[in-house]
Amino acid sequence: MKARLQVMKFGGTSVGDASCIARTAQIVAQAARENGCVAVVSAMSGVTNRLVEAAKNAQAGNNGGAAAVVDALRGQHEAALTSLIQREEERARIRQKMEDVLAEGRRLCEGTALLRELTPRTLDAISSLGERLSAPLVAAAVRELGVPSESIEATELIVTDAFHGGAEPQMKLTREKSQARLRPLLEKGFVPVVTGFIGASKDGQLTTLGRGGSDYSATILGAAMDADEVIIWTDVDGVLTADPRLVPEARTIPVISYREAAELAYFGAKVLHPKTLNPVVQAAIPVWIRNSFAPQRPGTKITPEGRSIGGGVKALTAIRDVTLISVGGPGIVGLPDVVGRTFSTTAEVRANVLLISQSSSQNDICFIVSTADTQRTVEALRKEFAQDLAYQTVEHITVDSNIAIVAVVGENMRGIPGIAGRTFNALGRENVNIIAIAQGSSECNISFVIEEKAVKTALLATHREFGLNSSAN
Repeated sequence: MKARLQVMKFGGTSVGDASCIARTAQIVAQAARENGCVAVVSAMSGVTNRLVEAAKNAQAGNNGGAAAVVDALRGQHEAALTSLIQREEERARIRQKMEDVLAEGRRLCEGTALLRELTPRTLDAISSLGERLSAPLVAAAVRELGVPSESIEATELIVTDAFHGGAEPQMKLTREKSQARLRPLLEKGFVPVVTGFIGASKDGQLTTLGRGGSDYSATILGAAMDADEVIIWTDVDGVLTADPRLVPEARTIPVISYREAAELAYFGAKVLHPKTLNPVVQAAIPVWIRNSFAPQRPGTKITPEGRSIGGGVKALTAIRDVTLISVGGPGIVGLPDVVGRTFSTTAEVRANVLLISQSSSQNDICFIVSTADTQRTVEALRKEFAQDLAYQTVEHITVDSNIAIVAVVGENMRGIPGIAGRTFNALGRENVNIIAIAQGSSECNISFVIEEKAVKTALLATHREFGLNSSAN
């Protein structure tokens, strides 16, 4: 019988400092005594942001600023090393590994400062240094507890396309490499500690899976290794019914389906990277979200079918930092291909469209993009429709950034009449004005656009309406 295998991922806060790494090592060592275990680790909290800052400093020609960041990171990791590892001989071995990574970082920053050019490939190399510093530390902390462990760079395991900044995995090659490299270690009782967020193209060029990509690394490896489960250890108790900063009575959801979790991730719930579930869906591998600061709590289990609840609505989420763009005017009624032109233009600038709504009179097409994508999207649309605007066939391309999307999510909303009605009644009672509405044909979510200042009111009203504060969910 095949031994059980868990893939565990630890986020930045779970490896934030020496005490967090010690806690993480305890969780890993305990699991490894019972099952096969692969750990995937992020950079220490805040490190990736500081590395990106170093890269930007170098791009501006400020090599001193970049070098200062690298020196500060040396101090931070040295402090953790001294606290975690007792034997000087072992410390020296890990210190040498970290020095090699830091020296590489310095060289990359010097080259960038010299050329004053920061390519996506170089940014990937610099921003990945944090994981390459934390993995040897975590592996050493696991060894301190008497469990054999080895740190491994994911460039040896995860094969991706060559798109820097958000590479996609090539699962067949990843499976071959991961099985060949990790299976022998697991059979000897070792815990591989793998760098999250990183992969490599077929020709060995380092790539990254996009910010927050360590979750994604864990599920890619989970699928490649036929794991029994993937556990994402973070600093919250699981998937919550709403953002607890806005809805204090938000509760942890014990069981949720892949589709519900994916909808919540897509609509801004920070607990999961939007692509996380893609690799495990086919193999139906369950994914847990658990709190490394309170490992005794059960967390949330994400499964193919979730668990049916009476009310249909499972959770709410809101995205801010979004902008509503409208293309329209009476002149576009009956004008062929306005919709096609609008969205092909948007796709060309790689803007992520979060929601689309069109009036039945076809006077207006409105859609929402991330605020970071707004300027280039509007510029591209004005160019595309320049002639139509001149002849007033298209009267306006307008922008409203004082808005937010709220999504009401639940697999079992299908077939339960009245959910939309109850949602909008609850909002009406609180005088929340609805700007646009969209419901997917999957009926797993109803999304609506409101003024940003009304987000808290809308979430509280909807949370109460569907009784999400009761622990029965």
